[in-house]
Amino acid sequence: MSLLDIENLSLTIGDTQILKGVELSVAAGEVMGLVGESGSGKSMTALTVMQLLPHAARASGRVTFDGIDILAATEDQMCALRGDDIGMVFQEPMTALNPVKTIGEQVAEGIRWHTRASRAEAEDRARKMLDRVGLPEAKFPLSRYPHELSGGQRQRVVIAIACALKPKLLIADEPTTALDVVLQAQILDLLRDLVAESRMGLLLISHDLAVVTEMADRITILRRGEVMEAGDTARTLSEQLHPYTRQLAQASMHVPARARLHGIETGRPLLQIEGVTRDYPGRRTSMFKRAPGIRAVDDVSLSMAPSQSVALVGRSGCGKSTLARMILALDRPTSGSIRFRGGTI
Repeated sequence: MSLLDIENLSLTIGDTQILKGVELSVAAGEVMGLVGESGSGKSMTALTVMQLLPHAARASGRVTFDGIDILAATEDQMCALRGDDIGMVFQEPMTALNPVKTIGEQVAEGIRWHTRASRAEAEDRARKMLDRVGLPEAKFPLSRYPHELSGGQRQRVVIAIACALKPKLLIADEPTTALDVVLQAQILDLLRDLVAESRMGLLLISHDLAVVTEMADRITILRRGEVMEAGDTARTLSEQLHPYTRQLAQASMHVPARARLHGIETGRPLLQIEGVTRDYPGRRTSMFKRAPGIRAVDDVSLSMAPSQSVALVGRSGCGKSTLARMILALDRPTSGSIRFRGGTI
């Protein structure tokens, strides 16, 4: 028996039909990939399972989780399921996390709500969960706030919140969007390990066929709210019976960039960065003690000529966004200089 069964699910919001007869299932310990282009209805399928739809939405069909009719469930029943039996990793961690609460508070909140554990017990379990997702206490104390973390680190916090109570089903909505390839692989490995440890089902939602191919046991391909093709991942992608499946496969292929000839650079650079460093002081842990500082950018130099494109590449947390903020004068370097058209920024 499947853990999650979706049968003939249709969804309308106002006069717009979002989903049309969607069918899929997820078994315990299985990874089901839900793939489709942006706007195909993937996230709305997940929100239907979580019953987090807008008031104007009308769903029909059948959605069954562990024997419970989701579409007929009351809000009290869904509150008991969300976070406990069904966890969800939302697409954008910065909007999923509360900016005015520490990461420890946010992981512990669901634990306290569902288990009635004491604050100390919940914080202890939160600490262990953050350790498990790769955020050790030495570098990531419970007192950290979301804005103090990189995008990949925030995504790990979201995963910790979703998996804190060892749910039977985890829904991951684009969990690797906007992450670099190294961090993307780490997040996927983490999800794979969590599935293996607790035998939970994973509904992995992505527009990236390559990501789902690596992870999923079975795959469902969605377009404009309808299932185009579904089945075993290897078979579905080798046969590619539906034209849309072939389009997705072709779009996922890596196409090497063509070499371009550049003219000889003359004159003054448009942007000149020389020896830029940015240090952030450590947070005060007590009246007389402060945590070690963080060097976000370390002696970076680069230049850009007019009409030139320069790519700044690096893994999550390496300082790319910090450097961009300094170029925009939204932050100031600790040392070094940034000049635009000859003028100091």
